[in-house]
Formats: sequence, C-alpha cells, structure tokens
Amino acid sequence: MSNTQIHSSSDISSEAKIGSNVEIGPFCQVGPDVEIGNNVKLHSHIVLCGQTKIGNDCEIYPFASLGKIPQVANFTDPDKKSRLIVGNNNRIREHVTMHSGTEHGGWVTSVGDNGLYMAGSHIAHDCILGDDIIFANNATLGGHCTIGDGAILGGLTAVHQFVRIGRKAFIGGMSGVEHDVIPFGMAIGHRAGLGGLNIVGLKRSGFTREQIHEMRNAYMQIFADDGTLKERVAKVQEQFKDNDCVQEMVEFIDNESSRALCVPREQKDHS
Repeated sequence: MSNTQIHSSSDISSEAKIGSNVEIGPFCQVGPDVEIGNNVKLHSHIVLCGQTKIGNDCEIYPFASLGKIPQVANFTDPDKKSRLIVGNNNRIREHVTMHSGTEHGGWVTSVGDNGLYMAGSHIAHDCILGDDIIFANNATLGGHCTIGDGAILGGLTAVHQFVRIGRKAFIGGMSGVEHDVIPFGMAIGHRAGLGGLNIVGLKRSGFTREQIHEMRNAYMQIFADDGTLKERVAKVQEQFKDNDCVQEMVEFIDNESSRALCVPREQKDHS
C-alpha cells in the first residue's frame, strides 16, 4: 500500500488488497474480499464489497456501489463464487451500480478497460462488457447482456436481459432495446429499431469513406426486402469475404442468441 492515502472516516477491511498510490476519500466502505489496483481514486461515500476486483488507474465518484449481490429473487451463493471484475482506466461516476454474477452466468460480471459510466448507470449480474464503452446517464442493462468494444449507450437507455450489442454500435437516448444490435449499427426508439450504421462513430474511429460505403452496401443488402435473412446474409458473406467488418456483422447475426435481431422499422438506411 505504498503512498496510499485513506481518510480516517472510511471503513476499510484489513483483509482487502489495496495497491500503490491509491486515494480513498471520506466515508467509503471496502470489504475483505475486495482487490484494488494501483493509482485508483475513490472520491467519497463509495461501497466496494463481495468478490470485487478493481483494475489500475480507475476513478470512482461518490455514491457508487460495486459488487453487491444480484437483484435476483432468492439469490444464494454459499461458496462465495459471485464476482465482479472491473478493468483498468475506467471512470465510474456518481450513483453507478455494478452487481456480481450468478451461477447461470458463470458467477461473473465483467467490465473491460477505458470505460466511462456516467451517473446512475447500471450493470446487472452476468453482463460482459468490452473496452472503450460509454454509458450516458441512467443507461441500464438487464442481466446477461453482452456489450462490444466501443459501444455507446445514450441516456436513459434500457437494455433487455440477454441482449447482445455489437462492437461500436450506438444506441440513441431513451431507447428500449429488446433485440440484438449488430456491430456498427445504430438503434433508437421506444422499442428500438435499427436506424442504419453508426456513421459518426465509424468516422471518428478512422474508417475511410470507401470502407464506410462498402459496409453500408452490405448493411442494405442484409436488410433488403427480397428473400430470407439467412439467404441475404449468406450472399453478403460471400460477396464481402475480404471485408473483416462485414464478416464481423455476419458472424454476429449467425451466432446463436436467445433474443431476436434488431431490424429496421423500414427497409432502408436512415443513417
């Protein structure tokens, strides 16, 4: 615990593992099975409990609660297997909640690196999140969701349990997401429909005009009116076999899922 500063009002278990250069502000609570990496800052009034691991260089703001048991009726964990793993360099803002996993999800909830989780956002049990993710205020995940690298969820977005959201997808604010959203897709609405590709996100990520044009061409073929989805996906898979991003969309659609696929409300590209 070299160079670590702990405010006298905080309740820190002597069994907790705390790295170097950690700053723990007033009225924080850290349980005995918590592990905190190096260069972490806890502002104040923060609860870290259960089998929770916080990576290096994270900053956690007041009233966040990480590692509490899942909001599952009659949840039991006699062997203390339920875990929450948070990666490196995450900014976790006020009133964020992240819950540990259940038996049906391998006992783990996992959050990647370099995320920004704005005030009031919630990550439920057994969710698996990638890197570079942004949740705006009060974005909420049901249990067992999977969120790909670079995805952005707008404010007050609610995602149904077991939904998959692909890499660099964008979910507009106040959307209710019941179905899987393809990588690079954009979805919005009270019951969200696919609204094209996340063109702004693709440009910001350095995709060229030609790459975006080819991806949009594949998208429009996948969600055209003719034939079945399976037939259209197979055609696109062959036509764009040298395009890794298109193949990523195809693989996402082909993968087994308990949720239906989020599709356009109208069969045209709105982006």
